[in-house]
Amino acid sequence: MGKVLTMAMPKGRIFEEAAGLLRQAGYQLPEEFEDSRKLIIDVPEENLRFILAKPMDVTTYVEHGVADVGIAGKDVMLEEARDVYEVLDLNISKCHLAVAGLPGASWGSVAPRVATKYPNVASSYFREQGEQVEIIKLNGSIELAPLIGLADRIVDIVSTGQTLKENGLVETEHICDITSRFIVNPVSYRMKDAVIDEMAQRLAKIIEGEGEESS
Repeated sequence: MGKVLTMAMPKGRIFEEAAGLLRQAGYQLPEEFEDSRKLIIDVPEENLRFILAKPMDVTTYVEHGVADVGIAGKDVMLEEARDVYEVLDLNISKCHLAVAGLPGASWGSVAPRVATKYPNVASSYFREQGEQVEIIKLNGSIELAPLIGLADRIVDIVSTGQTLKENGLVETEHICDITSRFIVNPVSYRMKDAVIDEMAQRLAKIIEGEGEESS
């Protein structure tokens, strides 16, 4: 038996895509893996343990070493700025961070209000644009903010744009593209370098293969 590798995975869409990627890379995950309600899943035949977490918490678990490696969206990494190694762009869960608001709406005040789940990213972006804004931190249903007069604009993840459209909002500025990344705890990288490098190489081979197919 080798060393058990603990991996933090975000629940939801990224989890399903990441599980598919791991299977393609040859990891034998149980069939009921995606349907499990457990928060910790052991896969002893692969010397793997998975911690299922909220997306925003994955980088925290990896930074503090309770998980050796993890899969996190670039949006979370930008917002949380944790001390982890970003080893590989997995090229899954593609989306982007954007500014959006009601069509034709003007910035209503000297310091316009921006609602977001990403206060650090939003503050940094508007500072770079030379704009002074008031950031309002929300945890969900960000699209509500302009509709009820809480904020002039929002900064949020946009995938298809359907949610914005259904709520009568339009994207006004593209901040950056987002994909999910394979991240590693620095201490774990020293202690379990062989098994972590093997996982990174196996995943990289699949990603490169898919890139060649689509080109």
